[in-house]
Amino acid sequence: MFTKILIANRGEIACRVIATAKKMGIATVAVYSDADKDARFVQMADEAVRLGPPPSRESYLLGDKIIEAAKETGAQAIHPGYGFLSENEAFAKACEDNGIAFIGPKAHSIAAMGDKIASKKLADEAKVSTIPGYNDAIETPEKAVDIAKGIGYPVMIKASAGGGGKGLRVAFNDKEAHEGFTSCRNEARNSFGDDRVFIEKFVEQPRHIEIQVLGDSFGNVVYLNERECSIQRRHQKVIEEAPSPFISDATRKAMGEQAVALAKAVKYQSAGTVEFVVGKDQDFYFLEMNTRLQVEHPVTELITGLDLVEQMIRVAAGEKLAFTQADVQKIGWAIECRINAEDPFRNFLPSTGRLVRFEPPAQNLFQGQATTDVGVRVDTGVIDGGEIPMHYDSMIAKLIVHGTDRNDAIARMREALNGFVIKGVQSNIPFQAALLAHPKFVAGDFNTGFIAEHYADGFRAEDVPHDDPYFLVALAARLHMWYRNRAQGLQGQFWEGFKRLPKREFTVCTLGKEGDNQYVDVSWAKWR
Repeated sequence: MFTKILIANRGEIACRVIATAKKMGIATVAVYSDADKDARFVQMADEAVRLGPPPSRESYLLGDKIIEAAKETGAQAIHPGYGFLSENEAFAKACEDNGIAFIGPKAHSIAAMGDKIASKKLADEAKVSTIPGYNDAIETPEKAVDIAKGIGYPVMIKASAGGGGKGLRVAFNDKEAHEGFTSCRNEARNSFGDDRVFIEKFVEQPRHIEIQVLGDSFGNVVYLNERECSIQRRHQKVIEEAPSPFISDATRKAMGEQAVALAKAVKYQSAGTVEFVVGKDQDFYFLEMNTRLQVEHPVTELITGLDLVEQMIRVAAGEKLAFTQADVQKIGWAIECRINAEDPFRNFLPSTGRLVRFEPPAQNLFQGQATTDVGVRVDTGVIDGGEIPMHYDSMIAKLIVHGTDRNDAIARMREALNGFVIKGVQSNIPFQAALLAHPKFVAGDFNTGFIAEHYADGFRAEDVPHDDPYFLVALAARLHMWYRNRAQGLQGQFWEGFKRLPKREFTVCTLGKEGDNQYVDVSWAKWR
C-alpha cells in the first residue's frame, strides 16, 4: 500500500480524497494555485506545493509540474479527482512513465472511452445497446441532413469531443439539421479543437441513468447499481439519487451487465461510470463512459456502504477487489444536491466573493466512511470566511442525505436545505428546495427536460411556497417592530417599559397582487 499520495485537484474533491487517505493512514500532498493558498484542502493536507497563478492553465493543468511535485515530496501515487487532468490520457501515461501510480484507469482505457465515436464502436463490439445513428465523422451539412432523414427525426447532433452540453444540438427537421450541424461543428472546433461531429437518434422523454462500475487489475469488474441524474439544467446535473425511481430490477440488471461488459472490453481498472439514456419504455442506450470518479459518487457510497475513493486507491496499489457482484448491497435511498454559488432569481448568474457565513446543517455521516446509516453528509471544500474564487467552478458544497426509502430521503433533504445557511454569496438552495417540493419530482415523474418544462421562464420566489404563509407574515411584522423599537431606542425616543410591542392578537396589512390592501388576522402566540 502507498504511504504518500498527491491529489492533483482542488476544493471539495481534494478534501474528499484526503479524508479517505487519512483513514487509511496514508500521508497526503496538496497542490494549489495562488487563489487557493488558504483553502481548506491545503490546510487538511500533510504537505502542500504551489503550482502557480490562479488560471487553471497556469496551475492545475500543468501535468509536468504536478509530477515534479510528486517526485520532490516522495508521493508514490497521484489521485486526479474529477475535472482538470482526471481523464487526460497523456497525464495518466506520464505518471506511469515516471514510476508514479495513477489512481484511476490505465491510459489505454481513458483513450478508448475518451472519443465518443470510438467508444460507441467499442460498445457495439461489446454488444452494449447503442442509439441508432451514424458513428463516423460527417463532413458537410448536406450529408448531415441525408443521414438525419435516414435515421428519422428527431436526431441529436453531437461533437465527438464534446462535454458539458457544448457541441450538442437537437434537430426535428431538415432545416434544423443543416443549421445544427454547422453551429455544432463550429462550437466543437472553438471549445475542443476537434470539429468531428456525428448524429444519433434523439430519445424522447429521456432519462439520464448511469451505472457505477469498479474493476481491478485481475480482470474482475462489478457494477454498484445505478444513479438517476435526470434533473439537469442546461445539461448540467442538479440533483442525483440512487437508486432510480424509474427502472425495474430487470432493467437495472441488464444495464449493469452491459456496463460490466464494456468495462471488461477496455480492461478497465478503477472506478468509472457508464452513462445511458433511458426511454419512457425503459429501452436504454449507451451514451458514454466517464473514466474517473463522478461528482455524485456519494449517493452510491451510501446505498452500498463502500468507500469508492478507498477502492480506487486499493486497485491502484495492485490489490484485488475484496467482494463480488453478489456482495453488492442496495440499502435505502440517497439524494445529492449540488449547492452552487449562483443566483437562481437572476437567471443563475454566478456569485463570487467571501463567505461571510457558512453554516451547513448538522451532519452525522462523513467523507471516508463505509456505512449505510441514514442521515446527512456535507462534502465541501470551503470554510466560514473563505472565498469563492472566480477562476473555477461554482460549487460550494454537496449536500447528501440517506433515508430508509425515497420519501424519507426527500423529507431529510428538505429539512437539511432549510437548515443550510450561506451568506456573502448567493446560492441555488431556494431552487433546490423548490425542486424537492415539486409534486412531479416527489412522484418520480420526470425526465431530462423537467427543469426546462417547469421553469421555462426562470425561477421566482413564488416557486418556493411556504407551508404556512401566515407564519411569514407574523414573523415579518414582529421583526419590523423589533427593528423600529431598536432604532427608536438608540435615538432616545422612549425608555424601557414603553416599547410598542405587538399584542398576541394583531392584524397585519399586506399589499395584494392587484395592489389592494389585504388584512391578515394572526396570533403571535400560535408560533411562539
